[in-house]
Amino acid sequence: MNNTYSEEEIERLPFMDKNLDLEKRVEDLLGRLTIEEKFKLSSGRFMWQTKPIKRLGVKPFIMYDGPHGVRPDTMREIKSTYFPSAICRAATWNPKLSYDFGKAVAEEVREVGAHMLLAPGINIHRTPMNGRTFEYQTEDPYLNKVLAVATVKGIQSQRIAACVKHFICNNQETNRLTVSSEVSERALQEMYLPAFKATVLEADAWSFMTCYNKVNGIYGSENINLLRERLMGEWGFRGFTVSDWNATAFTNTAGCVKAGLSLEMPTAKKYNKSKMIKAFREGQFGVDNLNDNIRRLIRVMLLVGLYDDEKAIPKGSRNTPEHQAIARKIAEEGIVLLKNENASLPLNINKIKKIAVLGPNKNYKLVGDDFLSGGGSSVNFPPYEISPLEGLKEKCLNRVEVTNVPSEADATIIFAGLNHDSGKDAEGEDKNSFELPSEQIELIQKTSKECSNTIIVLINGSPIAMNSWIDSVSSVVEAWYGGMEAGKAIASVIFGDTNPSGKLTITFPKRLSDSPAHVSKRTFPGDDKVYYDEGIFVGYRHFDARDIAPLFPFGFGLSYTTFSYENLMIDKNKIRSDDEIKVSVDVTNSGSVEGKEIVQLYVQDVESSVERPIKELKRFEKVFLHPNETKTVLFELKKEDLSFYNETVNSWIVENGTFKILVGSSSRDIQLQGEIEYIG
Repeated sequence: MNNTYSEEEIERLPFMDKNLDLEKRVEDLLGRLTIEEKFKLSSGRFMWQTKPIKRLGVKPFIMYDGPHGVRPDTMREIKSTYFPSAICRAATWNPKLSYDFGKAVAEEVREVGAHMLLAPGINIHRTPMNGRTFEYQTEDPYLNKVLAVATVKGIQSQRIAACVKHFICNNQETNRLTVSSEVSERALQEMYLPAFKATVLEADAWSFMTCYNKVNGIYGSENINLLRERLMGEWGFRGFTVSDWNATAFTNTAGCVKAGLSLEMPTAKKYNKSKMIKAFREGQFGVDNLNDNIRRLIRVMLLVGLYDDEKAIPKGSRNTPEHQAIARKIAEEGIVLLKNENASLPLNINKIKKIAVLGPNKNYKLVGDDFLSGGGSSVNFPPYEISPLEGLKEKCLNRVEVTNVPSEADATIIFAGLNHDSGKDAEGEDKNSFELPSEQIELIQKTSKECSNTIIVLINGSPIAMNSWIDSVSSVVEAWYGGMEAGKAIASVIFGDTNPSGKLTITFPKRLSDSPAHVSKRTFPGDDKVYYDEGIFVGYRHFDARDIAPLFPFGFGLSYTTFSYENLMIDKNKIRSDDEIKVSVDVTNSGSVEGKEIVQLYVQDVESSVERPIKELKRFEKVFLHPNETKTVLFELKKEDLSFYNETVNSWIVENGTFKILVGSSSRDIQLQGEIEYIG
């Protein structure tokens, strides 16, 4: 007979002793659970939490959305900091800001009494039409890896679990519950897995969320190869996996248990008591699989301090000035200046007398009257939100007149772009157009004839076409969805208080048909299957290999100053397998204002037995420079930075031969290059 313990007795049980070894605590609690209690712990309740086991004092483990700030309710009663979208954060190319964001948002998770944040989302940008592009970071696996690791470390520094999602190849919303992503092993290894793998090996991520879709014919929640073999076996993941909400709809109970799915959310469907008992009694899964799944969940419960004294765990905080400052800093550094003809920007507040402000997004705020208008799991309810127009008016107060008549203005700013309505930048379906809405295009074309200095500020989370209007405007600013401080951040850049330093993490194509996923219906959106026929040639790799000119390339972003690159130095010209290569370059601010430059290092395999990209990002660094200041940027490369995944031998290899080291300010602006020879 199973003991029912009093509160005093529970306090004395070994798993409650925080001074005891973690694994001993895990095994103690696991050993006290009955088989039915383990079944009970395998699924959620009340949308966001696990079920309690009162007999043993096992509390609910609570997890909340989302990637841009914690949202504990849908009634708007609990306000929390609304941070910029992930694509904006990534456009800073600043790992420290990703860490700071992670730490800050985790403090908010802790303050609302939860233990895990359902973030970060790190799916690769395969198509600019994905409705959730704004929630993800980049098309490049190396940049994705660096920023994902920093974010997870920031979150878990507060003993809040990060839940890395969506594992894996959830690169579109169309048919996401049923579609099978048909992808080669090389593409998995080189493009889609690296960031997920790094969050385990470098950041010890405590949870992974399984994807809705199938991967090569098997749903993510019951994919033994992805979960048991790779994630847990090869990478040594010690945390637990949780299904995306209702992602188990078309799976099999035993299949999920055997694959390593610890927790089905939000409620029991495949993991309900009767199905679990039936499958277990019929021998469809064994107690070892079940124990491993529950062991992993218990481990994370202990890691986040579920049974520790509150004084022993980090203290939470919410809506603090510090968090708001981080939100603004990310918004400012994430803004990308795409065009600036005749140095139209920044506007000089001491000389300009009148600006016209137009466009549907001038009053943009995340959440309107409709809860779903926030983009699905990215909905936030901030205590305040500064719209672009409010930010400009605050900046211009008593100095510059703000009007809506372009013909009378010294400059006109049009806030164009998208929003989180269905068919735009929103979860649940992909974008229904690559163009701006026709009324916005007409407004831009009409206004540019009335005002010679027309500036477009885009509020959006994914690439859009610009061919029909970009030549008629003087400047284009990509401001993304910039969080609750967006209005202030935009005004700061427009008037030059902040020198823009963001760079694109995704290629902006001139035409949708130029994108690698848009060859045919087979490659996007597919039907029951979507074929990743482009393989590793995603994003700039495709544009380079096929010699297609993008509208704006990966890594691109202008500044109000200029930078020069000199003195590329490589410390050795021949390297062997265990060597490190040191690469240095001098970067000078050759302009008249202080600014930040993102120095990018790419590698090219000059001759290979398989087709390889023209270049691949392998290092980057963001440097701050005063006018006329020079800094030496140092990079270190290893053998793995030269390697590719060989499907013939199923391993990473480096072939002997020449490699080019390319350093520049974007993927299409290589300033300096050198060579090394790999001799095994």
